[in-house]
Amino acid sequence: MTGWRRRSSSRGGSCSAGCCRRTLICGRCASCGTFRTRLAAGEKAARKRMATLGVVYDAEPAPRRPHDVIAVPGGRAGQRRPRARPRAMRKWLCGSVITGPGAVIAKVFNHAEARDPGHVRPWVVLVDGARHQLDLIASQAARRGIRVHIVIDFVHVLEKLWAAAWSLYPPAAPAAEDWVASHALALLAGHTGHVISALAAQAATVGARRRDGIDACIRYLSNNAEHLRYDQALDAGWPIATGVIEGACRHLIADRFDLAGARWGLAGAEAVLKLRALVANGHFEEYWSFHLARQHERVHQSGYQDGYALTA
Repeated sequence: MTGWRRRSSSRGGSCSAGCCRRTLICGRCASCGTFRTRLAAGEKAARKRMATLGVVYDAEPAPRRPHDVIAVPGGRAGQRRPRARPRAMRKWLCGSVITGPGAVIAKVFNHAEARDPGHVRPWVVLVDGARHQLDLIASQAARRGIRVHIVIDFVHVLEKLWAAAWSLYPPAAPAAEDWVASHALALLAGHTGHVISALAAQAATVGARRRDGIDACIRYLSNNAEHLRYDQALDAGWPIATGVIEGACRHLIADRFDLAGARWGLAGAEAVLKLRALVANGHFEEYWSFHLARQHERVHQSGYQDGYALTA
């Protein structure tokens, strides 16, 4: 489960700084000074809307070791091939640009529970670390009495490590890659506490102007340490990255909504998003038959049936 920001509607004539419908004087908002007929400095030509997507899929366990995910600095030695990662099967997608993350997460749990009503299979939930998502997932799991294993997407952790690396190394420094790889391997081995301690020690040697990236990485790892047990996930054969949901973001959102010059209203965007999800899930033919039957009932049966007596 993750979020994706895309344009959803064009900018109107009212103020876009949170004071809509305020009085406009000489083309400028009387409250905040923004223009009515032109964009102010730093203003976007269209507003953005968060689309929340969810994916449910099955995967056979595929145990791995840290070196199967990331090569050690200097490259792999020998001829051993990396072990295969888990493969997603029987994917089911859902999403919305109108309802909030709570509704989408509830749909994901509903579908997963329909696949495993007895809760006998391990449930692994991959997220990007957003606190509100973690709270919503924990609430749904507690309400249904389901034990879930929450794993934060390893790719997001790598991005935090790279941001920390630029606090220590100049841009494009080759040594930064080895630095990130060594800390990433330690995280994959379950040594989150050691990595946090090492980053804190290295941060003490960095000037105050360059500490932002490394301090943000320390906070991220400290706040989410309970969901960074990659050693357990690899031993159990679970996925540790959200490539499936990232692919869904590209297929459902970017390929259709991010066209040049496109402007979307919320109702139209929601309808197209749901139709694309139906097609991706392979349920469009079933839905279309249902839609035609309902349309026939609304147009014909509900309007004329009571006015005529059946003769046969």
